[in-house]
Amino acid sequence: MRTPARGSRPRDRKAQLAAVAAGLFRARGFHGVGINDIAAAAGVTGPALYRHFADKQAILAYVVLAGIDDMEAVTASALSGASDQLEVLLTGLATQAVERREIAALWRWEGPHLPRDERREIRRRSGAVLDAWTKALLATRPDLSVDDAEFLCWGALSVFGSVAVHHTTVARRRFVPLLVELATAVLNSTLPSGGSAEPVRDGLGTPSRREQVLAAATALFGERGFHAVSMEDIGAAAGIAGPSVYRHFPSKAALMVAIGHRAADRLALAAEQALRAPDERSALRRLAASYVHTLLHTPELLVSFTADRVTMPDRDKADLLRVQRDYVDQWVALLAAIDPTSPAREAKIRVHAALTIANDLTRTRRVGGRANLEAELTALLHAVLECAVP
Repeated sequence: MRTPARGSRPRDRKAQLAAVAAGLFRARGFHGVGINDIAAAAGVTGPALYRHFADKQAILAYVVLAGIDDMEAVTASALSGASDQLEVLLTGLATQAVERREIAALWRWEGPHLPRDERREIRRRSGAVLDAWTKALLATRPDLSVDDAEFLCWGALSVFGSVAVHHTTVARRRFVPLLVELATAVLNSTLPSGGSAEPVRDGLGTPSRREQVLAAATALFGERGFHAVSMEDIGAAAGIAGPSVYRHFPSKAALMVAIGHRAADRLALAAEQALRAPDERSALRRLAASYVHTLLHTPELLVSFTADRVTMPDRDKADLLRVQRDYVDQWVALLAAIDPTSPAREAKIRVHAALTIANDLTRTRRVGGRANLEAELTALLHAVLECAVP
């Protein structure tokens, strides 16, 4: 984003500063960005920034609430029409996601850093928007229950939010229709009935003290977030004194690195087993199923996706990022083998949308208690991955 030269006076400096901050929050996470970082990126001084915002939380609140404003406006406009409301809604949301990519999902996952009152307001307003989407979907799919319709709407929302978790892009004239296509596939999905998740069995024997510390840290990071947990908290949860934790891990950052590597190892093992399939289509479906199963039954994986990578040493960040990219490339290669005519970038956008649905809905409390969640998430991933496959 171009920033005006010092001395120029943009028409809305506050909105411009917030847009710069949104890009930084998306790239580094809330805790990875300081006031001086935002000021430098915007080409202003720290005191100049404070003339518009009291602190970093105020900037985040402005960005997040602006995103909610936009979503409400698109929803109200689309659903006030006489016909094709759902198609108009999806096109409006896709356009918004592409044009304001830096805040496409910021309101959902950076919102916890806001004061309680603002978090409550975000939940209320976003819930009202989802209720409106649910009613619109039920008007076209009366076969659905209210809960199932809401579940599908959350999945469609994740399609639009997925553009914020990667940098792959295509021309806008194709990007918007592609997102609409993927969201439509989600909303048209038939959710599986019956079935039950495979029980997770305890391992044999007693885990080592190091494993106990790692498990305690994983649980606490998942519940409270990395920055709200101390080494003393981890020690208490593991049944040892805080200083004793340092015998196993030199820092919280080292714990997060270990969690990241553990998650990567489990994904790699699940992928290796899934890829032992007779053909590429079967392999892709097995890979999707293995991802959802691993995500639901491996706490390290969920924590690694919510981690603030700025806490890790650069070498470990680069290594884990490479592992993630290699994993995504496996999915893209399978799609390319199934449909060689599909552009590689579009295949990558499709894969990221599928992964984001699983990541998001696993963390969304309003749908997390569904009895058949594993099979349902797998079905949504299949829908997104295969909606254009011949």
